[in-house]
Parts: sequence; C-alpha cells; structure tokens
Amino acid sequence: MENFAAPARPIVADMIAKAAAEPGQAVAFQGAPGANSHIAALEAFPDGLPLPCFSFEDAIEAVRLGTADCAMIPIENSLHGRVADMHFLLPESGLAITGEHFLPIRYGLMGTGTVDQVREAMSHPQALGQCRQWLKAHGIAPRAYPDTAGAAAVVAELADPAVAALAPPGAAALYGLTVFAGDLADAAHNMTRFVVLARGPNPLAGPGPFMTTFIFEVKNVPAALYKALGGFATNGVNMTKLESYQRGGSFAATEFYADIVGAPGDPAVDRALEELKFHTKWVRVLGTYPQARARP
Repeated sequence: MENFAAPARPIVADMIAKAAAEPGQAVAFQGAPGANSHIAALEAFPDGLPLPCFSFEDAIEAVRLGTADCAMIPIENSLHGRVADMHFLLPESGLAITGEHFLPIRYGLMGTGTVDQVREAMSHPQALGQCRQWLKAHGIAPRAYPDTAGAAAVVAELADPAVAALAPPGAAALYGLTVFAGDLADAAHNMTRFVVLARGPNPLAGPGPFMTTFIFEVKNVPAALYKALGGFATNGVNMTKLESYQRGGSFAATEFYADIVGAPGDPAVDRALEELKFHTKWVRVLGTYPQARARP
C-alpha cells in the first residue's frame, strides 16, 4: 500500500480491510480507487468488494493466494491496442479466464489550480495514448504514471497547478481535485476490454455464445501459421483476435494469442483445435467464458 500516493492510502486501507473480511467476494484490480479497472469491477460484480492493487502482478498474486476470488484485468483498448505485458502475465499467472467485460472509456483532466496553468498531464500510458490528439491540441505534455486514478492522487499530493491528471471523472471527487475538462477521448468508440481471472474455470452455463482464449507456438516450417489456422476456416469457427508476441529476447515472433467464438466440446471447435495441435509445438487454452459483447 505504501506505493500509493498519500491521498489514496486511507481509501485503499479501508477497501483492503473490507476485502480481507470477505475474500470470497473480493475482486482484485490494478490501480488506485477510482481507476477504470475499479469501475469495471463494480459494473461486473455489483455485490463484490473491489481490492486495489498497485500492479498487475499484485492483482494476480492476490487471486493466487486467495486474498481475492478473482481479478479484473484490462487486456486491450479499441484506440491504443493491447495492454503491455498482458500476453506474458496471463499465461504465466496460472489462472483461468472466466469472463470478460467491456467498459466505455472517457477521461477528465483534473488538477489543483486552473486549466490555463496546466502544462503536463499525468496518467497511465494507455490513457495518454487514448487522448494524445486532445493533449497535443491543447499544448499539454504527457507524463506517464502506472495508473490513471493513482495519477490523480499524486496530483493532489503534489498540489502543483502545472501538473494535472488524466483520469476517470469520479477520481476528482475522491482526491479533492477540480475537473477542467471532461468526456475526453480521441474517438467516440474508445472502449477497453477486461478479462476476469480466477484460480480455476467456472462451469459454463446457459446457451452461450462463448469465447475461448488460447496461446500457441507454431513449428519452424514454411507456412506454419497458415497451416495451423486452416482448421478454423474450414470448420467455420470465427477467430476474432490473433496477435503475435515475442518471448525470451527473440525477434522470431512464433508465439500467438487468439480468441475464437465457441467452446471446446463444440464439434467444429474440437476439430479446429485438433488441427491446430497437429501443426504447432504446443497449444494452451487460457479459458472459455460467456461472450459479453457480440463479435461480427
């Protein structure tokens, strides 16, 4: 908790105490109170007890240790792409993806002085990227910080009118800041997708549709990826996301992260996954969960 700025610590301490009393209701999230992940946790789990954690690793560890029942983790944004490190943290976490949640994202510029005094905006790199054009148009320099609402707490602690925070508007009330501008985003469709991580998979209930997330490594042969993915096309399985990533300092991008519509047990999905396994070194399913938003 000492990593949070002083204005956030009493709020964090209160939330930690409540979550500790009922860990089965606790939902870990990265960031200070008022962060987008906090908002997403409240929306997805109205009866849950949000548990603030300074880093993604801390949130994942809270679930591993049983301090929290699950974690709400952002994985990608419609404007700024994937959240850094998630493709490494998810597989290494040992946790299962049990759900997803989509949150429309809007920010407020908030600080302690007046808007004409602001020279810098402090926030998470994702938020700064999502409002890059607006900041540039207003002559405000970006200043990276690990968390949006945490940046608001730091701005309150600094009390420097030249430094503002770019954070969810609710953070201003938590930390006693003035909102200078609201509804900020470089595009109206700004949306972040979160995944829910738990110690084990939940039984699938209802008719679906379901999503399945997996990672794999292709063999080092010509047209390996083409061959590996052919089974999804021939079996009519919709692959909604495919991203490559590098591991171990190599520039050979041979590992991939993918989302498909469907679940193991569906004949078409089973056939596609069998063909994928034949053409890859390994395949690991990270989770199957109810679809929260229709894919075209």
